[in-house]
Amino acid sequence: MATPDTLSTSFRHALAGTLILLGLALQILSLAKLAPYPPLVGYSLWLATLLLWRDIPRRTRWQAGALAAIGLGLLSLASWRYAADIAWPAITSGNTYVVAMLVGVSFIGLIGNRSGSKRALGRPITGLRGTSGTWLGVHLLGTILNLSTVFMIGDRLARRGPLTTPQLLALNRGLSSAALWSPFFASMGVVMTLAPAMDYSRILVVGLPLALLSGLLSTLELSRRFDLSEVAGFSLSPGSLLMPVSMAVLVMLFHFQLTPELGIVSIITFLLPAVALATNLPAGPRWTLRRVRQHTLTRLPAMRGEIALFLSAGLLTLGLSTLVSAATGSEWTLFVHFGPVQAVMSFLAIVASAVAGLHPIIGVSVLASMLDLSGNESTLFAFTGLASWAVGTSVGPLSGINLSLQGRYGVSGYRMMRHNLVYAAAMTTLVVAAILLTGT
Repeated sequence: MATPDTLSTSFRHALAGTLILLGLALQILSLAKLAPYPPLVGYSLWLATLLLWRDIPRRTRWQAGALAAIGLGLLSLASWRYAADIAWPAITSGNTYVVAMLVGVSFIGLIGNRSGSKRALGRPITGLRGTSGTWLGVHLLGTILNLSTVFMIGDRLARRGPLTTPQLLALNRGLSSAALWSPFFASMGVVMTLAPAMDYSRILVVGLPLALLSGLLSTLELSRRFDLSEVAGFSLSPGSLLMPVSMAVLVMLFHFQLTPELGIVSIITFLLPAVALATNLPAGPRWTLRRVRQHTLTRLPAMRGEIALFLSAGLLTLGLSTLVSAATGSEWTLFVHFGPVQAVMSFLAIVASAVAGLHPIIGVSVLASMLDLSGNESTLFAFTGLASWAVGTSVGPLSGINLSLQGRYGVSGYRMMRHNLVYAAAMTTLVVAAILLTGT
């Protein structure tokens, strides 16, 4: 017989799952310019987080609470000390577009396998070949599908058991290194906005080889530090690539033909749930509704850790960027000339701030606000920002990839940071050499 506490917990989870689904629906409506009030997305997601707060693992709860408290404190300081104009009703909107994408990606679990049974897994690819396959699969598909690729491949690997450290590091580094050159990555969108005069062809000539060196460095370092003989990797066979490649083709179709005004993250947000519904509807509307209901009541509340961390990190980012902008103003420039030496200094500072817990987007945005770029300086700045993003997100405990791995697979972001320090140091050496060679 169900106890009152059990009924209360079930009701909270059901309400929270419904609010998370509502947040996704409102975000999709906002993409179509049909949202009644855009901040409602943040209100729904934050309310769901508060309902699930007691169920979030203690470490994650403390971390998310600290991020949110610091963000509110910084906003209050900017308003009180510098009279910053803050849109208080919209402060809950930070990172809601990323959270909506994560919720949309969760619907991958409804694609195929209608009986709910586990298919035979077969013999895994292990060793150096398997680990390099994981890195390469995440990297190639991640250049288009971004963070969703980590869940596609990570969940596939997790079917054999909890992910091991080498698997998690391969997922982390495979995705983060795509920031060095992918024209569809979030990092590229940011630097293109901040430095519209950049020359992408020069970025590609340097960034792509650097990304391949990252893959080589990762596989060799992981094989030296860990016994990979029993570590399962991602197979690049046609069968394993069918679903992610199909999704990548659909994303490109929408990006270039059907909805060119939308970014990749926005397209993924509505496309994956739509595909999930389309693949279930042939079994009947009642079957589809039942699966969506089950997903809403079980899977969505289970995302509480990911959602809490991303929302809290978004509040921190908003608070810090608002305070920095209010404190520095727009009259002062950091460097009179932005050359290789200044680029190296900026890169090191942004990576160091990522290790301290700040997302590289903060450092890149703050740097751009303090520069007056001209000519070739725009391309050098863009490469500096992309490299900072690639290295900083791999090692930063509060980066999107590490927050996702923590929320999805239970690995601490600070543990990932410790395991990536040597890798980050090696990549820093390569990036500094690339800046000095190409920036002259």
